Amino acid sequence: MHYAVCGTGMVGRTLAEKLVSLGHEVVIGTRDPEATLARTEPDRFGGPPFAEWHQARPQIRLAPFAEAAALGGTLVNATSGSRSLPALVAAGAENMAGKVLIDVANPLDFSRGMPPGLDPVGDDSLGEQIQRSFPGTRVVKTLNTMNCRVMVDPGRVPGEHNVFVSGDDTEAKKQVTGLLMSFGWPPSAIIDLGDLSTARGVEMLLPLWLRLAGAVGHTDFNFHIQGAHSQA
Repeated sequence: MHYAVCGTGMVGRTLAEKLVSLGHEVVIGTRDPEATLARTEPDRFGGPPFAEWHQARPQIRLAPFAEAAALGGTLVNATSGSRSLPALVAAGAENMAGKVLIDVANPLDFSRGMPPGLDPVGDDSLGEQIQRSFPGTRVVKTLNTMNCRVMVDPGRVPGEHNVFVSGDDTEAKKQVTGLLMSFGWPPSAIIDLGDLSTARGVEMLLPLWLRLAGAVGHTDFNFHIQGAHSQA
């Protein structure tokens, strides 16, 4: 399958690398490929510049957002939340029409410093904003409640823990659930929360997640909903 991953940061790189390892063809979308490749500074987490990372993975293409979206049969939004809508506008509604878009981004708001808040929050979500902006695209929210390494390797966290899925399109959620299982998530760990309005709740977990990361001193943790699959 062909995937287009929008976003060149740690999350996009990690997802792209996992998809390639599973035999998928992957193109990473960015606003300006030449500018992306010209950067020489480490990313904000201390990782290598994109060009250095990409040189070791030549099978992953780099293309402008629109070209990447046109090539991808399934799309992944791994851009930072404040940049997601502009990036997807650049990708082009016509290039995303009818396709599944897996939204793993969070609308973190750094306007008041650290720790960040959320915008939108409460009565809206980034996932819903994307769906309203691109009604012809089938948006599924998932994987946004954990570190990107846990996204693609749930075994990093000992014991049982959960991943959430939100979306309005049942078939799209089935497709995404299959992808999650290929990442190593057992069916019992995948909780379908319902329609896309439930993305509000999973996005609001992020302030808690950030504070937990500070409290425990690492990011190899996740949420476990005890009894989620028990019978009444």
